[in-house]
Amino acid sequence: MKTVVTLVMAGTLLFCGFDVPGAEHPRQGFVAWLKDFRGEALGAGISAETLAIALDGLREPVAEVIQRDRRQPEVNWSLTDYVAAVVSEERIETGRRMMKRYPTWLGRVEKRYGVPRRFLMALWGIESRYGEHTGNFPVIASLATLAHEGRRGAFFRGELFDALRIIDEGHIPFSEMKGSWAGAMGQCQFMPSSFRRFAVDADGDGRTDIWSSVPDVFASAANYLIRAGWKKGETWGRPVTLPPRFDLSLAGLENRLPLSQWRSLGVKKGDGRTLPRSGIAASLLLPDGPGGPAFLVYHNFRVLLAWNRSNAFAVAVGTLADRLDGG
Repeated sequence: MKTVVTLVMAGTLLFCGFDVPGAEHPRQGFVAWLKDFRGEALGAGISAETLAIALDGLREPVAEVIQRDRRQPEVNWSLTDYVAAVVSEERIETGRRMMKRYPTWLGRVEKRYGVPRRFLMALWGIESRYGEHTGNFPVIASLATLAHEGRRGAFFRGELFDALRIIDEGHIPFSEMKGSWAGAMGQCQFMPSSFRRFAVDADGDGRTDIWSSVPDVFASAANYLIRAGWKKGETWGRPVTLPPRFDLSLAGLENRLPLSQWRSLGVKKGDGRTLPRSGIAASLLLPDGPGGPAFLVYHNFRVLLAWNRSNAFAVAVGTLADRLDGG
């Protein structure tokens, strides 16, 4: 049995159905739509200068964005295959090297927010390969295209407003606001709304820059997690082995038992050792079904799901974090 690994961008599900050609409602022309949007944005307090810089050059939707939005294939990978692809030896080695490169800033952020540096590094590595792959699509054009297209138009319209406010506030010049085709930005791949809620100016230069300031990237990721409910001093979970004839009805994120109770039921660590006697609440996760890998996951696993609603993603982040720490 395989799990469908569904890609999610900055906490927003990207795999969704789209309208069947010929069945959609009549849509306003792009130029006319943009004119109406500009008037609304001006009324919302976005400066005429920013609107001119960001919107004057837009004449038509971005065809590649539409194509990518409508042709998102579901990737049917087992969790084992997904984690193996994401938590590669190259990514582990690069992450360890980066941890040695930025000990001061990682220490400062870790001390302020209480999120261990290995998790910040794992998120950075998985989201953008440590800043190497952040996307080269003009964010404003992408969001305007998606807002006009109508499928989830209200969501992308809101993101477009937030992107314009980010430019208006001087965090990033319009020409440098690049990201994924869906508008996720910077080295931590925040959507504009996430940027405005969670991004942090850690280096104190007056700009919140998740594109080129590594301190801002670390602090922004930590702020996101801590505000999503990260519990200090706890980890994400652990791989485990199940005894024969185990009651699989206990599996699922909706069920939580103390770690000591899982121990009494015969669940062991992934290497066969005995689980610790602890009252920490844990859920048994079987992403690929019976016979596949098993994990006991804690509260902070659910916090990682707030970042990206994919069990495979959260397991990959936790696994990479452990490997970066020598686990």
